[in-house]
Amino acid sequence: MKITLLFLSALLLISCKTQNLLVEKRAQQEGVNVLDSTFLYDPAYEHSIRKDDKLSISVWGQDELSVGSVYGIYNSNEVYGKWLLVDQRGNIELPKFGSFHVEGYTLPELKDSLRNIYQRWIRTPVVDVKVLNKEITILGEVRNPTVIHVDKDRNSLLEMISKTGGFEFYANLRHVKVLRQQGEHVHVADIDLTQSGNYLAKNIQLHPGDIVIVPSKRYKTFDKRISTIIPFTSTITAAAILMSAF
Repeated sequence: MKITLLFLSALLLISCKTQNLLVEKRAQQEGVNVLDSTFLYDPAYEHSIRKDDKLSISVWGQDELSVGSVYGIYNSNEVYGKWLLVDQRGNIELPKFGSFHVEGYTLPELKDSLRNIYQRWIRTPVVDVKVLNKEITILGEVRNPTVIHVDKDRNSLLEMISKTGGFEFYANLRHVKVLRQQGEHVHVADIDLTQSGNYLAKNIQLHPGDIVIVPSKRYKTFDKRISTIIPFTSTITAAAILMSAF
């Protein structure tokens, strides 16, 4: 019986090892171990408006010029409020003005442009703009994998992980992946959170739209398989003992 158990365990180990080698080989081919300049800390970073962003525009005292105004009495968030969608040409339709190109603008730049537009009708316009769908996705071995809506532009990796409740037991902290899309290119950072020192390089700055993946440790699959095999082999052993007793 012991020989049977050892044989089954060996088969599981070989299977897990083969699977891990294939994953590692594919990861190397995709270049996931590269941390390029895209992920370097930038204290001056500001979110630039992109296609499919949802914008709310608030003009103080001017409901007819506002869309989802934070100054109004109605909720202005993405779920319940009104918003303007940046189309595939990078434009939105401004009330009373018409089509206006916003792609590539930071929020301060867009506010200044809107103030210049509204000065045609208002002496000193007070304008606020919000991007309602800024979010960061956390997947894998965390307690609550989720999509986190963020208001600010600069968010750190560990700050976002803490919002999910922290890491699970099987989290592989040596290979935390961060995916960032810029145009048609997807950049991947492979971060080792177990190394000491170089805090900024590990606790990197996350941008809206980033995806964080916390992979599992190698032996998670083995632990799950062995937990089902041990009761099975224990049952066989017990049956063998009973049979020998009679």
